[in-house]
Amino acid sequence: MFLNQMAVADVWTFIDETGRAHFANTQIDARYEVFFRDAAGSESAGGQTTGAENPATAPAGTSRVVTYFEISPQVKAVKHHLREAAQKQRIDLELLQAIIATESGFDPLVVSPKGAVGLMQLTPETALRFGVQADARTSIEKKLTDPHINIQAGSRYLAYLLALFPGEMELALAAYNAGVGAVMRAGRRIPNFQETQRYVKTVMQLYLALKPPAQLASRKADIRPGNGRIRVTMGGAVNRGNLPPMPVQPVPVDIFNF
Repeated sequence: MFLNQMAVADVWTFIDETGRAHFANTQIDARYEVFFRDAAGSESAGGQTTGAENPATAPAGTSRVVTYFEISPQVKAVKHHLREAAQKQRIDLELLQAIIATESGFDPLVVSPKGAVGLMQLTPETALRFGVQADARTSIEKKLTDPHINIQAGSRYLAYLLALFPGEMELALAAYNAGVGAVMRAGRRIPNFQETQRYVKTVMQLYLALKPPAQLASRKADIRPGNGRIRVTMGGAVNRGNLPPMPVQPVPVDIFNF
């Protein structure tokens, strides 16, 4: 049932003055327009989702999402990096795309108010932990504006989180946004932070829209709810890249080549 609930919500977007796309699954403000509106199901006044019960059924309007990711120049410019990272880390390409769309709108130069940089919005501390090191000529922050370096480090971090929360993709996403410590303090649930809940919902919406239904059915065990009862109004990530240092064992960096 939960997968079906995820699959029937709308996705909203707006393009800012720099050409960067911002995604949400509710209309955050007047700038947002419906990117696709599901016609396969709807939510009743009691909060229950109606419509098809098959969680692998793609929502109506998904083709617009897929088309955007196929023709967008920003996406096409880094697609080869995404394929390489997805293969190396055994992560779904569609999940990487959904995260980057939500984090940065595929803008490799964007910097968040909290200092997270680039496509996958990594802080220098997290990037260092996953293999990005400064050298005599280039700082970590500058290196993170390189799509290849950013995606490689970000995908390693994501793979680490997916392994830390096996079979609970939503918790891995929550940890990517709010930090592992926040998820642990919440009792291995999605923290009660509006930004994090919005972030998880938006990434999952895009992932489910992009993932081919047959493949989604084979992965459904990995998309279990973090708390099973998300009922709040949710949208896109506001501050993006909220990644405090992780209170877990360090990751050796000598196996990486940046």
